[in-house]
Amino acid sequence: MARYFQVASKKLNHHYKNKISDFSNWEQKEHADNYLIFPENIGKNLSIDEVSLSNGELYTFVTNKSGCGKKGTIVAVIFGTKAKDIQMVLELIELNSRELVKEVTLDMAKNMELGIRSAFPNAVLVTDRFHVVKLALDSLQQIRVKLRWKEMDKENDNISKLKTLKKEYEKALKDCGNDTKKGNKIKRKYELNKQEYQTVEHENGDTPKQLLARSRYIIAKKEEQWTENQKERAFILFRIYPQLKTAYHEVLAFRNIYEQKCKNKARIQMESWIQKVHTNEMKEFYSVANTVENNLENILNFFNQRSTNANAESFNAKIKLFRANQRGVKDTKFFLFRLSKLFA
Repeated sequence: MARYFQVASKKLNHHYKNKISDFSNWEQKEHADNYLIFPENIGKNLSIDEVSLSNGELYTFVTNKSGCGKKGTIVAVIFGTKAKDIQMVLELIELNSRELVKEVTLDMAKNMELGIRSAFPNAVLVTDRFHVVKLALDSLQQIRVKLRWKEMDKENDNISKLKTLKKEYEKALKDCGNDTKKGNKIKRKYELNKQEYQTVEHENGDTPKQLLARSRYIIAKKEEQWTENQKERAFILFRIYPQLKTAYHEVLAFRNIYEQKCKNKARIQMESWIQKVHTNEMKEFYSVANTVENNLENILNFFNQRSTNANAESFNAKIKLFRANQRGVKDTKFFLFRLSKLFA
């Protein structure tokens, strides 16, 4: 636009900010750094999530699902993620309006849960399905990464031994002089020992290190989603690393619980899965089991209406795209002003 009107872009930006827009007279300008609030946008179904605007500083966004990421979406923006700050800002909205909220979706952050629970007394809290499943998948990937590091250490150790063996071979060959018979014997022994330290290649051409690295996306998907090449790689992977196969099927069993339609059946299956983890001493999943156990009621609330926090994640993506189009955030207040004009 600046090029079209043959005006310096900085000058146009300055003119828009101070003259054309209502930023100077914005009623929320004084406290915009700390919070923004739009009580008129409150609805029955809300979401809460945090977003980094600039320099890694987090802002908590409370959004209305019925806004669909357009005007009327933003209910509140709070600097930071502390429970007391979230609660304090949300309680600026009249109690009658807050009592209308019936459901709030969120991730497993306890600070958000505390802030929301007291602010919306009639709301059911729903822990997002994606974050719960991701926790289990992260544990599975951690097992794969540990196995890969072991294979890398083994490969580096073999390379070191191979170098030592080569030095010994060269010294022995030098010591035997012109004795051909003895030289051939040393050479055969070297070739035989050399094979022991060489990197193995599996039937699909992968080395152990490559096999584990290339299986990252395979174990994140269900078996019916695998291609023919992925099926071959998975077959080799699970044959060599049976512990990874066991862990993969445990994660699948956990993910399949979300296919249930009945909340009570889902509760029984989740409690059974938690008990199985502790009974079989599957240490890799202790953290997952404990987290699910501590957030069980909020997790099970998903089965009421199968609500997720996907709309909040989508809204976060819009904010990040807007930030990228602006080449970053230089003036946080003005950036929030523009967000409020677009989405509030």
